Amino acid sequence: MLKQFAPLCLGLVLLTSFSVFAAEEKEPTTISFGEGHFEMTVPEGWKTVQPKVRIIDHEFSAPAKEEGATAGRATLMGAGGGVDANVARWKGQFTKLTADDVKEEKVAGMKVHIVELKGDFKDQRGPFAPAEIKKDYTVLGAIITTDKLGDYFLKFYGPSDTINENKEKFTKMVNSLKVK
Repeated sequence: MLKQFAPLCLGLVLLTSFSVFAAEEKEPTTISFGEGHFEMTVPEGWKTVQPKVRIIDHEFSAPAKEEGATAGRATLMGAGGGVDANVARWKGQFTKLTADDVKEEKVAGMKVHIVELKGDFKDQRGPFAPAEIKKDYTVLGAIITTDKLGDYFLKFYGPSDTINENKEKFTKMVNSLKVK
């Protein structure tokens, strides 16, 4: 009886091992935007969430640095208004800025404005909702400008510890931009 049972056990062990290995070799998630003209790879560990408002194309939650801390929120959307007006609006979401950096780069042949803002953030959940001041917050942004398809805004914000923990992943996501 044992001689018949041993091959079955070996087969189950191999099948289980293969299943675990296959789960670890998961393909990275790619998102499409700009009517399918662009794609980016979502960082490992970031969770896709239902956008809070309809104008947002994609929304993600990035893990907090420490358990129980606030997660980071990343949104991607197409919008108008231009780079300067949107950066000014983002700056206006702070009561006090301690860092303010905007630079232009080329990614996949596209002009991308990289934004980093730090300070005390006014977290306002709607135009008439009261703002809650969040100390030591960071906003990272990537504004992709195009001549024919409009501008696209990737905004990542949250407690500075959480954003710093995920900054490399954010940069990797921006650099994964592909034009189709």
